[in-house]
Amino acid sequence: MAETIDEITINYEEDGVMIVKELDKEILTRGAWSTIIFKYQQWEKGKDKYSDDRYTIRRYRKMKGAYSQQSKFNISGRDQAAKLAAILNRWSEES
Repeated sequence: MAETIDEITINYEEDGVMIVKELDKEILTRGAWSTIIFKYQQWEKGKDKYSDDRYTIRRYRKMKGAYSQQSKFNISGRDQAAKLAAILNRWSEES
């Protein structure tokens, strides 16, 4: 478990293979409840290669000195990410 928000990663290794490979991250909010968006690739065993870029937004809560994941939303790919960004841009301009 990570003690600071900067230590949090979604890298995940199993049997010597990096199953989830974090490519980048941006911390959206800091504090006892923190939000991070990650860019990552996932190992596709059947294809013997990594997936196209994917994205995930995760919320963490700090309790007893360590952060633990509370929720997540996975964005399946670039098309969904672009649609989400366009909607958020439109909504933020309307306000």
